[in-house]
Amino acid sequence: MPGCFWGVEKFFTKQLSDKGLIDIKVGYANGLRNVSDVTYEKVCSGATNFVEAVQISYEPSTLGLNDILSLFFRMHDPTTVNAQGPDTGTQYRSAILYSNEEDGQIAKQVRDQFQKEWYPNHKIVTILEPLDVWYDAEAYHQKYLQKNPGGYDCPTHFLRTKPKV
Repeated sequence: MPGCFWGVEKFFTKQLSDKGLIDIKVGYANGLRNVSDVTYEKVCSGATNFVEAVQISYEPSTLGLNDILSLFFRMHDPTTVNAQGPDTGTQYRSAILYSNEEDGQIAKQVRDQFQKEWYPNHKIVTILEPLDVWYDAEAYHQKYLQKNPGGYDCPTHFLRTKPKV
Protein backbone atom coordinates (compact mmCIF):
# COMPACT_ATOMS: atom_id res chain seq x y z
CA MET A 1 0.00 0.00 0.00
CA PRO A 2 1.29 3.42 -0.98
CA GLY A 3 2.47 6.76 0.29
CA CYS A 4 4.13 7.79 3.50
CA PHE A 5 3.61 4.60 5.42
CA TRP A 6 2.85 6.36 8.72
CA GLY A 7 -0.46 7.71 7.46
CA VAL A 8 -1.34 4.52 5.61
CA GLU A 9 -0.73 2.49 8.78
CA LYS A 10 -2.85 4.92 10.83
CA PHE A 11 -5.67 4.88 8.26
CA PHE A 12 -5.94 1.09 8.03
CA THR A 13 -5.60 0.65 11.80
CA LYS A 14 -8.48 3.07 12.35
CA GLN A 15 -10.66 1.56 9.63
CA LEU A 16 -10.03 -2.13 10.37
CA SER A 17 -9.08 -2.51 14.04
CA ASP A 18 -12.51 -3.87 15.02
CA LYS A 19 -13.20 -5.67 11.72
CA GLY A 20 -10.64 -8.49 11.66
CA LEU A 21 -7.27 -6.73 11.55
CA ILE A 22 -4.68 -8.93 13.26
CA ASP A 23 -1.54 -6.89 12.69
CA ILE A 24 -0.14 -4.12 10.55
CA LYS A 25 3.48 -3.17 10.12
CA VAL A 26 5.37 -0.74 7.95
CA GLY A 27 8.33 -1.63 5.81
CA TYR A 28 10.12 -1.51 2.49
CA ALA A 29 9.19 -3.77 -0.40
CA ASN A 30 10.22 -4.88 -3.87
CA GLY A 31 13.39 -2.91 -4.32
CA LEU A 32 16.75 -3.78 -5.79
CA ARG A 33 17.98 -7.15 -4.53
CA ASN A 34 21.61 -6.04 -4.30
CA VAL A 35 20.85 -3.41 -1.63
CA SER A 36 22.11 -4.48 1.77
CA ASP A 37 21.06 -3.02 5.09
CA VAL A 38 17.88 -1.38 3.81
CA THR A 39 17.17 1.79 5.79
CA TYR A 40 14.73 4.68 5.62
CA GLU A 41 17.51 6.99 4.48
CA LYS A 42 18.51 4.67 1.63
CA VAL A 43 14.90 4.23 0.52
CA CYS A 44 14.28 8.00 0.60
CA SER A 45 17.37 8.56 -1.56
CA GLY A 46 15.47 6.98 -4.46
CA ALA A 47 18.43 4.77 -5.35
CA THR A 48 17.00 1.49 -4.01
CA ASN A 49 13.64 1.34 -5.85
CA PHE A 50 11.96 0.16 -2.63
CA VAL A 51 8.42 1.30 -1.94
CA GLU A 52 7.26 2.40 1.51
CA ALA A 53 4.53 -0.12 2.28
CA VAL A 54 2.30 -1.60 4.93
CA GLN A 55 1.85 -5.31 5.47
CA ILE A 56 -1.62 -6.21 6.72
CA SER A 57 -2.47 -9.46 8.51
CA TYR A 58 -6.18 -10.11 8.88
CA GLU A 59 -8.75 -12.74 9.79
CA PRO A 60 -10.29 -13.78 6.43
CA SER A 61 -13.44 -15.15 8.07
CA THR A 62 -14.33 -11.60 9.20
CA LEU A 63 -12.49 -9.34 6.77
CA GLY A 64 -12.13 -9.88 3.05
CA LEU A 65 -9.32 -8.82 0.76
CA ASN A 66 -11.95 -7.05 -1.38
CA ASP A 67 -12.80 -4.85 1.62
CA ILE A 68 -9.16 -3.97 2.26
CA LEU A 69 -8.51 -3.18 -1.40
CA SER A 70 -11.66 -1.07 -1.67
CA LEU A 71 -10.39 1.03 1.22
CA PHE A 72 -6.99 1.20 -0.46
CA PHE A 73 -8.42 2.66 -3.66
CA ARG A 74 -10.54 5.14 -1.70
CA MET A 75 -7.85 6.33 0.76
CA HIS A 76 -5.33 7.66 -1.75
CA ASP A 77 -5.16 8.89 -5.33
CA PRO A 78 -4.19 5.86 -7.44
CA THR A 79 -3.88 8.02 -10.55
CA THR A 80 -0.67 9.83 -9.58
CA VAL A 81 2.71 8.42 -10.61
CA ASN A 82 5.36 8.20 -7.87
CA ALA A 83 3.58 10.67 -5.61
CA GLN A 84 0.98 11.00 -2.89
CA GLY A 85 0.21 14.63 -2.30
CA PRO A 86 3.41 16.46 -1.35
CA ASP A 87 5.33 13.17 -1.00
CA THR A 88 7.16 12.43 -4.25
CA GLY A 89 9.58 9.75 -5.38
CA THR A 90 9.48 6.11 -6.43
CA GLN A 91 9.10 5.09 -2.78
CA TYR A 92 5.60 6.65 -2.89
CA ARG A 93 4.31 4.79 -5.95
CA SER A 94 0.88 3.22 -5.71
CA ALA A 95 1.32 -0.53 -5.51
CA ILE A 96 -0.44 -3.68 -4.41
CA LEU A 97 2.04 -6.44 -3.66
CA TYR A 98 0.27 -9.76 -3.36
CA SER A 99 1.41 -13.04 -1.83
CA ASN A 100 -0.29 -15.49 -4.23
CA GLU A 101 -1.94 -15.54 -7.65
CA GLU A 102 -5.46 -15.71 -6.22
CA ASP A 103 -4.87 -12.46 -4.33
CA GLY A 104 -3.36 -10.99 -7.50
CA GLN A 105 -6.53 -11.80 -9.44
CA ILE A 106 -8.69 -10.24 -6.72
CA ALA A 107 -6.50 -7.12 -6.79
CA LYS A 108 -6.88 -6.89 -10.57
CA GLN A 109 -10.66 -7.24 -10.36
CA VAL A 110 -10.95 -4.55 -7.67
CA ARG A 111 -8.60 -2.23 -9.58
CA ASP A 112 -10.61 -2.70 -12.78
CA GLN A 113 -13.87 -2.05 -10.91
CA PHE A 114 -12.49 1.18 -9.44
CA GLN A 115 -11.13 2.23 -12.83
CA LYS A 116 -14.61 1.92 -14.29
CA GLU A 117 -16.69 3.30 -11.41
CA TRP A 118 -14.45 5.75 -9.52
CA TYR A 119 -11.81 6.91 -12.00
CA PRO A 120 -13.40 6.66 -15.48
CA ASN A 121 -11.57 9.74 -16.77
CA HIS A 122 -8.22 9.15 -15.04
CA LYS A 123 -5.97 6.13 -15.54
CA ILE A 124 -5.19 4.16 -12.38
CA VAL A 125 -1.41 3.67 -12.28
CA THR A 126 -1.36 1.30 -9.30
CA ILE A 127 1.21 -1.43 -9.86
CA LEU A 128 0.09 -5.01 -9.22
CA GLU A 129 2.95 -7.44 -8.66
CA PRO A 130 3.96 -10.32 -6.41
CA LEU A 131 5.67 -9.39 -3.16
CA ASP A 132 9.29 -10.22 -3.91
CA VAL A 133 11.18 -8.86 -0.93
CA TRP A 134 10.12 -7.25 2.36
CA TYR A 135 12.09 -5.56 5.11
CA ASP A 136 10.40 -4.32 8.26
CA ALA A 137 11.02 -0.61 8.74
CA GLU A 138 13.01 0.49 11.74
CA ALA A 139 11.26 0.21 15.13
CA TYR A 140 10.71 3.96 15.44
CA HIS A 141 8.56 3.88 12.28
CA GLN A 142 6.21 1.20 13.62
CA LYS A 143 2.98 2.81 14.89
CA TYR A 144 4.73 6.16 14.48
CA LEU A 145 1.63 8.36 14.51
CA GLN A 146 0.21 6.49 17.49
CA LYS A 147 3.43 7.28 19.39
CA ASN A 148 3.76 10.79 17.87
CA PRO A 149 0.22 12.17 17.44
CA GLY A 150 1.50 15.47 16.05
CA GLY A 151 3.76 13.78 13.50
CA TYR A 152 3.47 14.19 9.73
CA ASP A 153 0.31 12.62 8.33
CA CYS A 154 -0.02 12.89 4.54
CA PRO A 155 -3.04 15.12 3.85
CA THR A 156 -4.10 13.01 0.86
CA HIS A 157 -4.79 9.90 2.98
CA PHE A 158 -8.49 10.04 3.78
CA LEU A 159 -11.60 8.05 2.93
CA ARG A 160 -13.05 9.37 -0.30
CA THR A 161 -16.82 9.22 -0.58
CA LYS A 162 -17.28 9.98 -4.27
CA PRO A 163 -15.49 9.24 -7.54
CA LYS A 164 -12.82 11.46 -9.09
CA VAL A 165 -14.35 13.18 -12.11
